[in-house]
Amino acid sequence: MKFETLRVQGLRCLGDVRVSLDAGINVFVGANGAGKTSVLEAAFLLSHARSFRSGAKEALLQRNAASLSVFAELRHADDRLSRLGLGKEGSRWDARVDSEKVPVGRLVRECAVVCFEPGSHALIAGAADERRRYLDWGVFHVEHAFLGAWRRYQRALKQRNSLLRSGDSIPEALFLPWEAELAQSGEEIDQQRQDYLSLLRPKLIGAVAGLLPELGAVELRYRRGWSDDVTLAEQLRMQRGRDLARGHTTHGVHRADWSIAFEHAPLREHLSRGQEKLTALACLMAQALLYAELRGEWPVMCLDDLASELDLPHQQAVVGQLRSAGAQVLLTGTELPLALQGPGARVFHVEQGRLVPLL
Repeated sequence: MKFETLRVQGLRCLGDVRVSLDAGINVFVGANGAGKTSVLEAAFLLSHARSFRSGAKEALLQRNAASLSVFAELRHADDRLSRLGLGKEGSRWDARVDSEKVPVGRLVRECAVVCFEPGSHALIAGAADERRRYLDWGVFHVEHAFLGAWRRYQRALKQRNSLLRSGDSIPEALFLPWEAELAQSGEEIDQQRQDYLSLLRPKLIGAVAGLLPELGAVELRYRRGWSDDVTLAEQLRMQRGRDLARGHTTHGVHRADWSIAFEHAPLREHLSRGQEKLTALACLMAQALLYAELRGEWPVMCLDDLASELDLPHQQAVVGQLRSAGAQVLLTGTELPLALQGPGARVFHVEQGRLVPLL
């Protein structure tokens, strides 16, 4: 899939920007704070309905703006053209596909964007929330039943937590229906995640071997969020007393996590910051490769501040692989990266929220 046009209004420093994109590599260059990353952020919003940047959602809005919107024309591998829109006014998000108002999940399913950026090392070194988001985004695009199961699980989790905070005199009968829903939907989500990781594992092994061969063999470990020797229903029942004391549900798929261990770096703490970045990049490349294999088209690849995140050999390796795959790439830098010197990339200069095509 490839963006043909992208229009952004009211996002950070981008007041009203419209850009026609090349089907291959697009580079946005300019000084820090000029708005380069916000272009990538706009594309990411259409795919994830959230930013890859940390901070309050209100920070997305341009100063003194009441709303923001992102529109795109997206060409699929089968030549189908999708017109996508996502807008925010107040606390409400509105999504559209081909001018029809749709649930945000419908928009996200239509558009796939994978982004490597300065905070991507959190996928390896950060909290489990980031790794669950990565995993669930991949499952969502493979398993259509995932979103329904996830919504049922979240609703049951909210209700059980509400009961847990009400005190220790709550009748058991009030817990039973919510725990049954948690167990059923949770087991379903867990199986979908494990199935996805089984598909991802060989892609990840290949990606890591290309980027970090010095660390040896890689192992992908998954923890489902409760004990391996009991069902989730049994775990919830056994843990209810302790959960009442804590006021929240301590076991379930919302506590799941996964990690990567290397033959020569068995613990996360053994990795340098540079190795964490390369491991995160390998995870993202593996996910994009699996998406392309299963869906017949590459996701749009965003590489934010590539030259400062990777040394030249790794820049060349990543760009070369994406060129060979025919993926559309949106890339930023304070100047044109050495890996892209010469013909073959469309370059835009970004200054104070304005985009000017150079090449």
